[in-house]
Amino acid sequence: MGSDFEVPTTAALNDMYESLKNWGRWGDDDERGALHHLTDAHRTAAAGLVRTGQCVSLSHDLATEPMPEHPYPVQHHMLASGDARDANGIPGYEAARDHLALDIHGLYTTHVDALSHIFVRGEMYGGRPASDVRSDGARSNTILSLAQGVIGRGVLLDIPRALGQDFLDTGEVVTLADLHAAEASQNIRVQPGDILLVQWGREARRLAKRSFDGFSGLHAECLPFIHERQVAVLGSDGISDPMPFVGTTEWPFPVHQIGITAMGLHLIDNMRLAELSERCAATGRWEFLFTMNPLRIAKGTGCPVNPVAVL
Repeated sequence: MGSDFEVPTTAALNDMYESLKNWGRWGDDDERGALHHLTDAHRTAAAGLVRTGQCVSLSHDLATEPMPEHPYPVQHHMLASGDARDANGIPGYEAARDHLALDIHGLYTTHVDALSHIFVRGEMYGGRPASDVRSDGARSNTILSLAQGVIGRGVLLDIPRALGQDFLDTGEVVTLADLHAAEASQNIRVQPGDILLVQWGREARRLAKRSFDGFSGLHAECLPFIHERQVAVLGSDGISDPMPFVGTTEWPFPVHQIGITAMGLHLIDNMRLAELSERCAATGRWEFLFTMNPLRIAKGTGCPVNPVAVL
């Protein structure tokens, strides 16, 4: 656990990539991947988890100022504003209008990765060619696979709390043993169809360190666990992969490369999980109704999102 781990070899990651493939599992035309684990029955059962109706946003604010992990911030411009409220050309109509432009992916904006986001050796999920993603957008595996929303049982595993730490520092990773330790300490088990959220303590580390030099994240040895438990979606307060990476030159981001490309696992990056963790710890309940409704971006390889936990 923590900094006590072995770096996987290229051969081991090659084998993992092949053994965890879901290509063709749900048909040759499948573009949903692990979302198939989340069924109508799972959604119905998840609705029964609501106790108080309290809602917790799991997203950061869209950042319009640069920071070390977010050098290209969101561009927010006003197309119409209060100091020119009558400039719309329609008598009596006063309104403000906004324009946003942003890099959907990256290390700060809370977003979900479509299955067209990552390629391995020129292929994406299902064996579709990287050339399907053109300069005008993706032709397959787009964010529209999530157009009906992601609603189900969310489970938060708070790794630092299970280990008796405030956060995992840069250079420390979440191991398979850590996932099991969190399940045991929280008296919960990750089940088929779950939206699994793994916290390593990003917000606590930011408050303590006041600097950015990388992330903790999941060791690649956690991927078979996610596959065997039939997790539908994986989220993290980082990007799920550690930075600096714990892989090889061929596999710098194995959770992204194997999770998205082999398993068809949609990833939610840069989640805001500290508040949810405190709420869950206060009640001793680490499961909740999870809701997320990405924008319908035709040809999109991802989407900024505001996931919400309903307690």
